[in-house]
Amino acid sequence: MQKVTTWAGLDVHAERIVIAAMEGQGREPEIRDIPNDPKAIRRTFQKLATEAYELRCCYEAGPCGFELHRQLAGMGIVCDVVAPSLIPVKAGDRVKTDRRDASKLARLYRAGELTTITVPSAEQEAVRDLVRDDVRKDLTAARHRLGKFLIRHGHLYTQGRKWTRRFWAWVSKLALEREGERLTFEHYVAEVQHFAERRASLDREIERIARTEPYAAAVGRLSCLRGISTLSALALVAEIGDFRRFQSPRQLMAYLGLVPREYSSGGKEKRGGITKTGNGHVRRLFVEAAWSYRHRPALGERVREALKGQPPAVVEYAHKAQVRLHRRYTRLVSRGKPSQVAVTAVARELCAFTWGIMTA
Repeated sequence: MQKVTTWAGLDVHAERIVIAAMEGQGREPEIRDIPNDPKAIRRTFQKLATEAYELRCCYEAGPCGFELHRQLAGMGIVCDVVAPSLIPVKAGDRVKTDRRDASKLARLYRAGELTTITVPSAEQEAVRDLVRDDVRKDLTAARHRLGKFLIRHGHLYTQGRKWTRRFWAWVSKLALEREGERLTFEHYVAEVQHFAERRASLDREIERIARTEPYAAAVGRLSCLRGISTLSALALVAEIGDFRRFQSPRQLMAYLGLVPREYSSGGKEKRGGITKTGNGHVRRLFVEAAWSYRHRPALGERVREALKGQPPAVVEYAHKAQVRLHRRYTRLVSRGKPSQVAVTAVARELCAFTWGIMTA
């Protein structure tokens, strides 16, 4: 019997993997249910590979990560990871099971209807986990809890900005009479200080990694742009990887969900807010960086330091970005656009400038 290509859709869970394998143009898949264990995976897929002319597998990106992809790739088996949000869905389909999900993936994969993602290397994924701001979110939440606690009990700080040395000196002088209030207050203070120390430690590690290869050159270039610090630059490199895989800046904008929605039909065009698809972490970094372009072009201490040793073309490009993006923001605001809308538009163009500086 002649061997044909086998298309396998995998529904991956922490404990089990359901495999739907379709031989050639067959109509019904063969279903297998195996433990999510390296030995079981190796044994099963070695058998499938020997029975097929070519074995091609796919599964959805999700909380189980990319270890399955790396194991199958190490065995010489083609394995694609697909974007869950771009999988076609039938409007009337109301039944969802692991077997049906795996079969659906196999059929769509064979038909070429799935959108694959770029799988990061193990090192790149490790850096990406480091720069994602879980500790910063925890610190912000802890600060909010302490601040609201102080307000509830009548302690309002009016001497300037919070979380400065002057603020902490004021906090240290507070006297709470009730034991329950005092214990809660001490807990909140200790929690804020704990997360602040963790953030400082992580920032030092991130600075160290950013100065090593293969990140130093890319981080150095991106840091020349206003609003993009070392942390943001390393996050962009870790999350996006090779900027050259996008043929144009518009592709990168669409990948990050920074392009407007569009509902056009019957000669009518209607556009809305941005799509917000793709990598939300990187999209947020661009939006936060875009706020700095409200101010007139200027070289702050951080940007001046980043520009040292860079080629003249990069220096000129960074200055061009400052001038254009500030002008873009002021024009939109002068036309009555809300500042949030103007900043989002600036973030979209800043995305294009990062693509340009990384592909030049």
